[in-house]
Parts: sequence; structure tokens; C-alpha cells
Amino acid sequence: MVLGKVKSFTVSYDCLNDSNVPVFSSGDCVSGRVIIEVTGEIRVKSLKIHAKGFAKVRWTESRNAGSNTAYTQNYTEEVEYLNHKDILIGHGRDDDNSEEGLTTIHSGRHEYAFSLELPQTPLATSFEGKHGSVRYWVKAELHRPWLLPMKTKKEFTVFEHIDINTPLLLSPQAGTKDKTLCCWFCTSGPISLSAKIERKGYTPGESIQIFAEIENCSSRMVVPKAAIYQTQTFYAKGKMKEVKQLVANLRGESLSSGKTETWSGKMLKIPPVSPSILDCSIIRVEYSLMVYVDIPGAINLSLNLPLVIGTIPLHPFGSRTSSVSSQCSMSWLGMGLPERPEAPPSYAEIVTDEQRQSSLDAPAAREELDGPLFAYIHEFRFQPPPLYSEIDPNPDHASRTEERRLDVCPTR
Repeated sequence: MVLGKVKSFTVSYDCLNDSNVPVFSSGDCVSGRVIIEVTGEIRVKSLKIHAKGFAKVRWTESRNAGSNTAYTQNYTEEVEYLNHKDILIGHGRDDDNSEEGLTTIHSGRHEYAFSLELPQTPLATSFEGKHGSVRYWVKAELHRPWLLPMKTKKEFTVFEHIDINTPLLLSPQAGTKDKTLCCWFCTSGPISLSAKIERKGYTPGESIQIFAEIENCSSRMVVPKAAIYQTQTFYAKGKMKEVKQLVANLRGESLSSGKTETWSGKMLKIPPVSPSILDCSIIRVEYSLMVYVDIPGAINLSLNLPLVIGTIPLHPFGSRTSSVSSQCSMSWLGMGLPERPEAPPSYAEIVTDEQRQSSLDAPAAREELDGPLFAYIHEFRFQPPPLYSEIDPNPDHASRTEERRLDVCPTR
């Protein structure tokens, strides 16, 4: 009998989103199928799956150990987030080639379902960097007697969600700097820069509104600019490797000496980028907005405003707050106090003279309430309250009263 052949061997995920892309988060159930298509019958010892997720860092550095001696130092580190194994067909013993316990798969297409639950603990978001990565995948292995195992692997994406609708990420970010240029023994006027953004957290596709004021009192022509940078930091064996990449940028108008430029919500769009990774012990992905003044022949004057790129966008109730804050002027730099609140209405605006007079003229027909107490309450029913004063009109009388109180021993 001529055994059949495996025509295709693949892993497929059951996607729950509209884009048909396998994206999951911590605590989610990852389900899918191992698909085998064969021509003719085949005998199988086992069909296994192995789901794994890990963050891995690796880079090398050259070292000198003396004259004419050099070596390469490797830096590697790994953190495991997921390790799950399951058997879909057969048993776990694949070292023997006996004919016992074999499963026959007939000609055609066959699907074998699997499912696993991701850990409830926070997972690192999937990421591909220059010196490290965070990857998740499911690998299937088909074992047959007298043949090498067939293997197939398919990755899936994990997002550790970052909700930007938190007080920390909705808080404005601002800064101010200035710089004085010197040329030999001559000193020119300063260059000042003030910048603000309405919040710290954004999602890809949003535009950052930049409010800035640049004043050039120097003798040089300068150019205000802004840029979003991604910083990848890798850690291994007590060492650190950092990679900084430009994500997006914009350029303002050139400023000659004595000129000022104001950005009243200049827009800088965030392209599709990986979310921030803040909880992984060996890989960090951070973002910042740099607003700076390009000064020819000198070090740039720059402000770094931290950003967090999240996965859950701004809620509708937060958009109103953002629109209100974006309309404010540069007065936020002064950190001034709010305006004086409106005074409360006067007593005459609440109780009219007719109400007060009618209450005084009302007949005291209730014999059961006749007496000095009812007369006192009735007379002062619509009287205005005493005026409040921060200055005691009778300071001497009050102090003497307080002294008498201190001389009296409290009741035990």
C-alpha cells in the first residue's frame, strides 16, 4: 500500500474582529484550528500544538582585551509570558516507531480545533525592534512513524491595552526654556521657547495640537520645528542599549532677529506606530514630542514633552475637555488663578418688600402660638441675615469674653 502525502499543513485562528487579524489581550481565549489536507491515507502518531510568548533581547559589542586582542561580547535576555502545550491526536510518546496507537487520516481536508487562555497577568505588547522583540505564536507538530516531524507555526498579536482616558494621560504637558547665544566676546539677546500640548496620551491616527510661542531676540535667523520620537530601550546583563527613531515632524516659518511666532494649535499627526511598552522588564518603548528651535551654528533650543501612545482612544466626554483646553491662549504659562467668581444675589432680590410687609401685618389669630416666642419668630421671618465681616466690630468685647472663658474650669 502506498501511503498518501500531506498536501498542506497550516494553523488558522478564529478572529473576533472585523479586520480578520488575530489580535488578543491578557485573559482572552485564543482559539483556532490546525488544518491538514492529505492525498490518500496517512498514519499519524500524534498532532501537538505548542503556544509560546516571550520577550527577547540580543546585541553584541566588541571589546579590547589588550594590544592586538579583541573579542565580541554577547548580551541576551529573555522573559517568558506564555507556554502552553496540548495534544490534539494520539499520545505524547513519539520516540518509538511501533505500529500501535496510530491514527489514520483519510484523504481530504481535516480540521482540528484548539483553544487556550492567555494569562490574566499583564502581557507585553507584540513588538519588533532593532535589538529585541516580543512575539507570540502557536506551533503545530505532526508526528508520523519513520518520518521526520512536520512543523508549522503562525504568530498572533497581543495588545496590552493602554486607556488614555485616565487623569495622568489627560493632563496637559508644558514647558519653557530660553537660551543666550555668545560669539567670542559678544553676547546677543536670548531665544525663548514656550510650548504646551493638551494631554499626554494619544492613539495612532490622532493629531497633536501644539501651542507654542517662539521669540527670537538674537542676531541669527532661526527655525521653529516639532518632531515625534520613538525611543526603544533594551536591557540585558546590567547593560542598556537605546535606539531613537523619528516618527513624524513639522517645520515652522523662519524667524529673523526680533521676530516672534505663535502656534495656536499647530497639528502634527501620529502615524501608525506600536503602542508604548512600559511594563516589560527588558524592553521599553516610549515616545516624546520635541518642540525645538533650529539655530545655525549652535546647539538647538529644545523642549521634550513625554507622550504615551495607547490603544483605547479618547471617550466622547473627554473630547469636550480637550476642545476647551485647546482654545485657551498662552496664559497657561503664567499658571494664573481662575477669575473671581460671580457674587451671590442680594437679599432684596430674593425677598420682596411686599412679602416682608405682608408678613408683619398678618394677624396673630393663633391663640396657641401667642406669646413672646411666636412674636420673635414672626418678626424676623423675612429679615435679612446679619452682614458678614472679616473684621471684628467689637474686638475688645470679644477678647474679654474669651479671657473669661479661659478662666472657667470646664465641667468634669
